[in-house]
Formats: sequence, structure tokens, C-alpha cells
Amino acid sequence: MASRRRPRTGLSLAFPAAVLLAATTATVPAMATDHGPDQPTIRYTEYGIPHIIASNWEGIGEGYGYAAAKDNICTLADTYLTVNGRRSRFLGPDGKASPGEHQNTTTNLNSDLYFQRINDNHVVERLAAQPAPDGPEPEVKEAIHGYVQGYNRYLAETGADNISDPACRGAAWVRPIAESDVYRHAHAEIIMGSAEALLDGEVNAAPAGAAAPPRALPAEETARRIADAVAAARRQGMGSNALAVGAQGVSGGTAMLLANPHFPWQGKNRMWQSHLTIPGQADVSGASLLGFPAVNIGHNNDVAWSHTVATVAPFGLFDVQVDPLHPTVYLVDGKWENMTSQQVSVEVLNKDGSLGTVTRTLWSTRYGPITTSLQGVPLPWVVSAHAVRDVNMDNLRALNTWFRLDRAKDVHEVVSTLERTQGVPFFNTVAADRKGNALYADIQAAPNITDEHAQSCLTLTGQLLFNQVKLPDVPPISIFDGKRGECDWPNDPNAAAPGVLDPHRQPRLIRSDFVGNANDSAWLSNPAQPLAYPRVMGDSATPRSLRTQQLILTAQNRINGADGLPGRGFTPETMRQLLFADRSRAGDLALDSVVSMCRDLPFGVILVDGVLVNVSEACPVLAGWKDHSYTVASRGSWLFENFWFYLSGGDLFKSVPWRVPFDVRDPVHTPNSLDTGNSAVHDAFGRAVIALRNAGIPLDAPLSDIQKVTRNGEQIPVHGSLSDLGVLNVITPGQNSDGKLDVVFGSSFVQEVRFAADGPPQASSVLTYSQSADPTSPHYADQTKLFSAGQWVPERFTEDQIAASPALKVVVLN
Repeated sequence: MASRRRPRTGLSLAFPAAVLLAATTATVPAMATDHGPDQPTIRYTEYGIPHIIASNWEGIGEGYGYAAAKDNICTLADTYLTVNGRRSRFLGPDGKASPGEHQNTTTNLNSDLYFQRINDNHVVERLAAQPAPDGPEPEVKEAIHGYVQGYNRYLAETGADNISDPACRGAAWVRPIAESDVYRHAHAEIIMGSAEALLDGEVNAAPAGAAAPPRALPAEETARRIADAVAAARRQGMGSNALAVGAQGVSGGTAMLLANPHFPWQGKNRMWQSHLTIPGQADVSGASLLGFPAVNIGHNNDVAWSHTVATVAPFGLFDVQVDPLHPTVYLVDGKWENMTSQQVSVEVLNKDGSLGTVTRTLWSTRYGPITTSLQGVPLPWVVSAHAVRDVNMDNLRALNTWFRLDRAKDVHEVVSTLERTQGVPFFNTVAADRKGNALYADIQAAPNITDEHAQSCLTLTGQLLFNQVKLPDVPPISIFDGKRGECDWPNDPNAAAPGVLDPHRQPRLIRSDFVGNANDSAWLSNPAQPLAYPRVMGDSATPRSLRTQQLILTAQNRINGADGLPGRGFTPETMRQLLFADRSRAGDLALDSVVSMCRDLPFGVILVDGVLVNVSEACPVLAGWKDHSYTVASRGSWLFENFWFYLSGGDLFKSVPWRVPFDVRDPVHTPNSLDTGNSAVHDAFGRAVIALRNAGIPLDAPLSDIQKVTRNGEQIPVHGSLSDLGVLNVITPGQNSDGKLDVVFGSSFVQEVRFAADGPPQASSVLTYSQSADPTSPHYADQTKLFSAGQWVPERFTEDQIAASPALKVVVLN
């Protein structure tokens, strides 16, 4: 790795555009040259988007680290506090942490114990020290080395006491970082799909006391509770839409991609936008989880890709029989084995300001750690215990995956990268290339559980969970018989790592019309070509969510010219327009019948909890909601959202009474026809009217009056709605730190990209919550206001486009 001398501090240039253009042209070579500038250079364009150019990966990492810290140092420092198990030391043990997809889901103490155990076992250090392909490839190491330099440089230049963001100004926990911090953060994101469900159960695991051992529930009840809890968590957690359109579906181009991840609007899972260029080696634009010096979702000159949360459970449980008198001894193949005990200690800040230490004994088996709960559902440690195996615990390969995707030339190279690394954790990949191909691939680090192995080894509870089909948003969770060593996940010679499923058995599809995913399984990525795969990858031939139906119908209707818009095939304008139309599939299916029901009610009243509720004024409100949309101007949409919430309880296919059931021969249009004669429909409608009246919200209030996000005291209206309503632009309100209704997660980095036979890609994007979490930053709410208005940022990808920006500001890291 070449080193660079740094005799001066960073030079920030902010001249009038004409002068700046000359300076930029003089110091930054055009893309056609073989080498980048001698020093990493950050070119900021509109909305604070950094275009980072350097001569090598170390320079790219340094520019990324410096710019990311400038925008979000408090969020990053908080993240490093988490993965180093130090939250209790500085913030107290009872505070809340966010180990996974949701916000504030566990205590600081539990989070610290979980990550301290990983750190005590040197898991990440061992993985980072392995040679590629199991460990990081040279480009990854160089970029992370540079990232640390850039982050630390910004902190040294600014000083912790002078950080502009009051969230961490002067905080003792804001400190320089090491490469181990970055690798630990990456690993924490990779294991997030398991940590979210199992963290509390693992750090609290202890055998039941003899005085009053908990009663083990019947297998059916345990399976039902777990399925319900996991389904609820997935509906409240991260998700995404992605649509790739090939040559047959594009007007005026060869292929297009819509990336629409639904991520938290605050905290460690914020996305951050950047453009990274090493002339002659890499030129990639898009967004990444904050702190990853690469692009996770975006495009280069030839390929655009996105990810969606898949229906694979990245973990499995093993039910081990224990000796009731010695519950830390368990049976395998007729022989007793001792569990492994481990003392894990973390520092805690006591309420009186003194420091103490909490030490806990954590237990493991040959399969993995013991847990006594899954997604909050108790798994008592009495006559048996449950051990966890996490397919991603030994996975740092994801870093190699993204660095290779950033340089892919077509979708076939995307597939090759996914197969070779198997680093993607619990995500699908959707991509489009300049050649006119559209790709869907669920090729990831999936447990090696073939259908045959599952049926041979599943416990009764495991069978009910793994094979259930009533809740399509629950991944197949396995519970295997731990008494038989043969039930452990076998190694496959074709897989990238032990215990991982052969990538060639994982689903993929390349077409020239379209493919897409909206967090359902791979089965219906294109209805013309349903996919088959092992059950561990998800369900098949089951109802699709309303959001999946909406995505498919949007693609089909636009390609066929059947959506009321001019022409046929996608253009950038129609792609943007159709996403931000915010149309509700639930509204399309049910609104007319609900309006008819309302008008036909005797005396316009509904009996709710023994009280007659007059709902007659709701009838014209819903009748006027003709476009079934969740734009900021829509009226009646909030009333319908509340009705649907009470009707479905958040579970679309379990509770909504349809007259026409699901038909596997027509999965895009069934189920349908709401049964308005069902008492549950009447009850939900009455409760929705009561809820709005009790909240003081007019039934015809525009969405802009209700659904908002607060930035520096200003309330910004936000369009979009819940996934359960079949709205692609998912927006989920929740309570903010002040207890007020605010947007907490949903559409985050939204991007559409079009390729033509030649010329640069054409792209537009919007980062819904803006680049910076710092309320003093000019980029704290600028894109949020743009998103509120349904507008996008035209991308600047070429050197000429960057140089032409009227907002251009150049920072050279000398």
C-alpha cells in the first residue's frame, strides 16, 4: 500500500462557480486518465452529495471517512460505542440500544454483554485476519485503512468539544477509531438478522430454578407465538422494493432499475449517499449504510443494483436434552457433553456517577450459544435447552461482495460475485445492466438446510414453524433435534463457507421484461416464470402481500401501456411518477365496497363495544378519495389507513375477510372482494371513526396535516403509507423521543437509473431524511423537504456534470 505524506491540514475551497471550475479542472483529472489526484479530493454538489476521487482505495476510504464524519459523527461514534460493548459505561445500563432492525429494542447492558462476548472471543479479529476470499480482499483492507484515517482526521481537526452536533458535542465517548471498530461495525450489520431476534435471549440465558420451573408450552402454542412475534417484527422492521426492467420494458433505453429500501430514519442504520471514483478502476454512485466505505445500493457505468430483505432465517435452533439435575450437561449421540461457560464483564455507569462492573455467565454448546427466548417468546431451559447457530457469525465476506458489485460489468458478473462470496446477509439482489437484462437473485449466506435434511431433523415445534404457510411474512425457522449430531448443518463443497447452502440451489432469474421483489419470497419475482427452491429460502405458491401485488401490477401495466399514462414502457419520468403516486392496493381492492357498506348502514350507525357510533359523515369522505393515494394532499386516506389497521391488525391474510380466496393460478389478483357483511369489517370501520374523533382529527383531514417529520421544530409533511396497505412508498409513523407522532422509518435512499446503448447512465435520487443527522447542518432537512414535495435530485455522474454544479465545493485532503 503506497503511503502519502501529509504536510498540511485539509484545504477547503469554496469559490464562485467560475473560479471553482477552473480550480477543479486543474487539480482533478478527467475520467479518461489512468490516475486520480495525488490527494483524496471531495467534490460536493447540490444537497451535500460528495463525489470522492482518489488514485487508490486507501484514498477513497479516507475521503469517505472524512466526509461521513463531517455529516454524521455523532451517529457513527454511537455505533462504535455499541459494537465495543461500552454503552453502559458512558450512557448507563438501563438506556436503550438498537442492535438490529428496530430502534430502542434492548437495554444498553444486554447489548454490551452480547457484543462483549463476541469481542472477548476475537470473532471479528479472526475473520479480518483471514486471507481472501474468507477474509477481506486487499481493496477492502485499503479502503478501511483509509476510512479510519479520514474519520480520525476530521475529529482531530474539529475537536470533540467543537463538534457542531449537540448530540455528542464534548462527549467522552467520541474518540479516534481503529480498523477493528470498522470491522466490528460491519460484522454487527451482517449478523443483524439474528441479533435482533435472539440477543436478549442469549445474554439472559440461565437454567430454570428448581423451586418454580416455568411450564413448557405445547409445541403448537410455542410455534404460533414465535410465528406471530416474528411476523410482527418483520412488519415493523426494515424492508424494501426493487424493480429491474429489461430491454422489453424500457422506452428510450436498454434497462432501468428502481431502488427503494425502507430503512430507519435515525440511528446506526441510516443510509448515506456518495460517489466514489478511482479513474480506470472504479466509478460507482449510490448509498451505503453509514460507515461502509463502499456503495451498497447504486450503480456504476454498466450495472445498477439494489437489495431487499429476503425470507431466509439466517439462524436455526437446536433443541438439546439436558440432565435435569445438571442442566449445563446435554446429550448428543448417546453421550453427555458439558456446555461451555464464559464469564462476560462490562463496565456500567451507576446512578450516583460511580463506575461498576456487571459480570454474567453465558453458556454455549457445540451448535452455538444457549438462548431462552426468540423474538421475546420464552424458550424455557428445563428438560431441554435451545442453542443458536448463526450462518453469518463467521461472515465478513459481505465486504468483498459489495466491493465486487461496485465494479460489476453486467448481471452475469453480479451472479458470479454473489455465488463466489455468498456474503450477502438475509438480502435479495435485484439488478439491471446496460445490455438489457433484468436480474433477480436470492443468493446469500443461507443455512445449508435441504428439504430432506429438514424433514429428517426437525422437532415437532420446528416442523410447525418451518413448514407453516399461513403467515407468508414469516421465514422458515428451523428447530432441529440436537440429540443427533448428524442434524447439524452439513458442509457443502460448492458453498463459500461451512454450513452454507450450495449457491446453485438458490433462486435466480434473468429476463428482458422485468423482475422485482417487495420482501416476499422468490416465488413470484415475475409471474410468467415462478421459481422453485429449497424451503429454507422461503415459501412458494402462497398469497403475496399487497405491496408485491402493487409492484407487479405497476410493472405489467406500464410495460403494456395500461396504466393511463402516455406510451408504453418505463421512462425515468414514469418510474418516478408511479412510485410517488403513492397508490394503495388495499384501496383499489376494498374502497368501493366499503363506501357502499357505509351508505347502506341503517341510520348510518355501527355498534362498537355496545355503543352506537354514527359514521354517516365518513361515507362521502371515503367516496371522495377517488385516486386511492397517500399523497400529502389526499383526503380520506388517513381514515382508510385506520380502518385497515383495525381490520387487519397488521396481518393481511390472517384477518382480512375476503370473499374470493387466494388462487395459486391467479396470485396477483387474489384474494379480493372484501366481505362487507362480516361483522369485523363493520367493527373496524366504527373504531377508525372513533379513533380519529378522539384524536381531534377531522375525517377529511389531508395527509399533510397528520403524517409529518420534525426537523428543527419545523414539521415537514411526508407522503406514503404502511406496507400493509399495498403502498410502494412505505412510510411508518411512530413516536419520537418527545412522544409525538413522527416518521420513524420507511423509504430512505430512493434511486431510479436508466441505461442506454451508449453514454453515461441517467439517474435521479432522493435521500428522504437528508445526508446529515446534525441539526446545525444545511443538509439536515434539505432533501427531506424535496421528498415532501415529490421531487428528486438529478444525478451528477460524469466529470463534466460534477464540474457544472452551481453548488460545487472542493475539499482536498492534503
